[in-house]
Amino acid sequence: MDDRKTEGDRMPHTRLFDVVPENSVRFLGHDTHTHPVPHLIHVVSGTADLVVDGAPVHLDAKENLWLAADVPHSAQYAPDSVVLGPFLSPGTTPPVPMRVLGVVPRLTEIARMILGASPRTDAQIRVFREALDEVLLDLDAPYFALRMPTHPVAREVARAAVASDLTLERLAARRRTSVRHVQRLFRDETDLPFTNWRARAKLNVAISRLRAGDSVPAAAHYAGYASRASLLKSLSRESGVAQRLLADDPLTALETRATGA
Repeated sequence: MDDRKTEGDRMPHTRLFDVVPENSVRFLGHDTHTHPVPHLIHVVSGTADLVVDGAPVHLDAKENLWLAADVPHSAQYAPDSVVLGPFLSPGTTPPVPMRVLGVVPRLTEIARMILGASPRTDAQIRVFREALDEVLLDLDAPYFALRMPTHPVAREVARAAVASDLTLERLAARRRTSVRHVQRLFRDETDLPFTNWRARAKLNVAISRLRAGDSVPAAAHYAGYASRASLLKSLSRESGVAQRLLADDPLTALETRATGA
């Protein structure tokens, strides 16, 4: 008896995913559903097209989407794509229901480890979940660490400096104090000259918008920069990352610098 299978007898490629049905969503996608906890969608390879609470979202390889709990979403993956959707701890929730993160090298590294290790037990899964939690919560922290001045006048100037483009002279005059006094307060209480403090505070606003999915021009406008170029110039000056490296993907360039990669 000839046991050889003809081409028509062979199992279709897509049916191979049915062998481990709980993992088929990594390759095929899924219909609209929700989860009771926040979770991350990471495209290992290929592309993913999602509909999140009615809004279309496209992700390329290595890009990420951070979803809050109970947000309805569906997904369709291109052929030969691999997508992970690990659950997060309840407290690891994005500042908005849906946050497109783009490429984050540390998340790419953890996703690769998850694929290689294939954690099964609760204890094993917890290790990777906590690693994801740490990276995602760090994304919400200001990129540039800044101390807020405590003196009432300096604190008012600091808040106004981030929200407006008024000169220090105008900001000081509105509070009936001198520029020299404000500068001394900033140096004493933040360890930074006022100009550097203001630049970093505005950059933190822009970086926060980039993390939330804004384009570079939109983030620049939101943070009070005249143009995309002026934002990148200021970001290069304060971060030490060359403008040419920031031009294509500022977040990846900053993340690479932060991890020393």
